[in-house]
Amino acid sequence: MFFKRLLLIVLFSFFSISLLFSQVEKFPSWEEGVMEIHHINTGRGDVAFCIFPDGTTLLVDAGDTSETHPRTMSIRNVPLTPNRSKTAPEWIVHYIHQFFPKNKPEQLDYAMVTHYHDDHFGEMDSTRTLFKKGSYFLTGITEVGHYLPIKMLLDRGDDFPIDLKETSIQERLNKNDSYKMIHTLENYWKFIKYQNTQNGLVHKTLKAGSKNQIVLKNNPNGFPKFSVQNISVNGKIWTGEKENYFNLYKEGEYPGENPLSTGIKITYGRFNYFTGGDISGVNAFGNTDFNSMESHIAPVVGPVDVATLNHHGNRDSQNAFYVRTIRPRVWIGQTWSSDHPDNNVLRRLLSKKLYPGERDLFSTAMLPANKNVIGSLMNKYKSLHGHVVVRVYEKGAKYDVYVLNDRSEKKEVLTKHGPYESR
Repeated sequence: MFFKRLLLIVLFSFFSISLLFSQVEKFPSWEEGVMEIHHINTGRGDVAFCIFPDGTTLLVDAGDTSETHPRTMSIRNVPLTPNRSKTAPEWIVHYIHQFFPKNKPEQLDYAMVTHYHDDHFGEMDSTRTLFKKGSYFLTGITEVGHYLPIKMLLDRGDDFPIDLKETSIQERLNKNDSYKMIHTLENYWKFIKYQNTQNGLVHKTLKAGSKNQIVLKNNPNGFPKFSVQNISVNGKIWTGEKENYFNLYKEGEYPGENPLSTGIKITYGRFNYFTGGDISGVNAFGNTDFNSMESHIAPVVGPVDVATLNHHGNRDSQNAFYVRTIRPRVWIGQTWSSDHPDNNVLRRLLSKKLYPGERDLFSTAMLPANKNVIGSLMNKYKSLHGHVVVRVYEKGAKYDVYVLNDRSEKKEVLTKHGPYESR
């Protein structure tokens, strides 16, 4: 009798678990009229893959922090995800292959590098593989673009506010740079030159204020209420009128890479999304800096439905004015370090005093250290790890947020949130 009961319990448990897994929704294939923004977790930096409603594609960043740095392999950083059988850029390409629109040429219509830091575009080190024909090494965006053709590559350029190709400036920057930015840039420029001559890659600097630089390639007339508005680049900030912009920095004034990040706002009908690289808005004393990039761009970005955390949610980001002004329903943190997010940043994101209403938080990865320090505020997150996908439906009226399994090569759906009503 005992064994019969035990058998029944085991069978019931198995049936319950099978039923649970059968109820997990399979991520739907892209179809025309749907927009998807995939925030991919590799553990090595930022990357977002966008499929616009007509199938036009955009990649934002391809982080690839070097494993020659002790911090990359320490417990303060997220491990290479999902496993070590591929490099981070190879995992990015693997991901894109899986979710790429069917019956369309597998290429990136656009790729955008927000700024020249390792966790956004790669880093040179002794372990990188040389592509002899092009004389460039594979890391970050150069590795992604090596395996997946890029038609147009956008970045912040190299001549403002300082000329990054000028020898004396390179020597100055190299002195205190353990992350080899100039060396990586030189490799990046070799990649651009080869891909331009051999594969037709077009390389341009993002234009602040432009609404016509990133456009639909396949069926623009079918989606007249879709647009990508360039908000900022190199401290040049759109005024909100036509293509006019103003400069936050003067020629020769170099504030570091983060404030020079590119920022874009994607609009599809009523739906709005903003991503701004590593810009910041908090001064050294922890107060709102009203002369920061966040403070200047907030009024022209305006209220959005979804926003990524600037600078991964680090302590210098998401100032109170910025949070109150853009007030998204969904915040997405592309996080890979125990610095992400800062406790006070999280309090601002959750504050009903800054803006009323509900807001949902998602993170691509969260380390035990963060959970231990931040404590109960972690309960406010809808998800602490996984690929975070925003799926916007026709005319942008509604959207869902999917969390996919970042520990599996199959990337199964873990949870689905929504539908959310666009503003």
